[in-house]
Amino acid sequence: MMKRKLNKGLRIVLTAGLCAVMGMAVLTGCGSSDKGSSDSGSSSSTKTVTIAGSTSVQPLSEVLGEKYSKEHSDVKIDVQGGGSGEAVKSLKEGICQIGALSRDLEAEEKSDVGKQYTIAKDGVAIVVNKDVNIDDITLDQLKDIYTGKITNWKDVGGDDADIAVVSREEGSGTRGAFTEITGVTKDDKDNTTKDALVQSSTGAVVKTVKSTPNSIGYVSLEAVDDSVKAVKVEGVDASADTVLDGTYKISRPFIYVVGDKVDNATQDYIDYVMSDEGQKEVEKAGFIPVGNNK
Repeated sequence: MMKRKLNKGLRIVLTAGLCAVMGMAVLTGCGSSDKGSSDSGSSSSTKTVTIAGSTSVQPLSEVLGEKYSKEHSDVKIDVQGGGSGEAVKSLKEGICQIGALSRDLEAEEKSDVGKQYTIAKDGVAIVVNKDVNIDDITLDQLKDIYTGKITNWKDVGGDDADIAVVSREEGSGTRGAFTEITGVTKDDKDNTTKDALVQSSTGAVVKTVKSTPNSIGYVSLEAVDDSVKAVKVEGVDASADTVLDGTYKISRPFIYVVGDKVDNATQDYIDYVMSDEGQKEVEKAGFIPVGNNK
């Protein structure tokens, strides 16, 4: 009788002890699981910051984005084109976190922008095919060529040859800057000749001018290479120094725009671009740094 009572009591003690041990294990396991899930989520997640807009700004954004991502492995900078005209539209539609423009904002775009940053400046260089026998041109002459009033190189001091006009597409920031500064755009109407060979990117303009006899085009200063000839405007060469000091007349800003709400990853990237380190990369890429101006 005493033996049965003893065995029964022993079973009760063992059972209670086992339950206590299992309970502690469950609590400990839950605590470890929660902590592990949090750590894993923060280390494996990658944030994508998308930039869309100007094809002139695109190469610079790619350089800056690649440099930034090397130092911030948890952030991917996705750079897309589309033209300056798509920058604010894409931002508004949530397609991108940053819109890129190579012109000032238009009045109707400003209401959809929370803040803008001038990340660099650029000159719009006038380039001609290497067979074109001119070295200098005026703003008025450019206006007359691009509106179709002047159609022969002899009328601007060149040879007797028809001018092949090469232009960017409507909505391009480069085109907007060029037509406004030269007077091709008047009363908000772009009067570019319908005979122009229209190209959709800076690179395409360079290739077209290179391969088309007696042609003229306009491109980002950074895009000028030995395949074409850059000419002076009003006696001034297009260069970083002449853009900054204002003596070269055809220049424009490179701008990033964001909405009213900006996530941390996007703001951190912009802060990098505007920092001394980022502006050094701007200069290395062949564009004109602006320091911490916004």
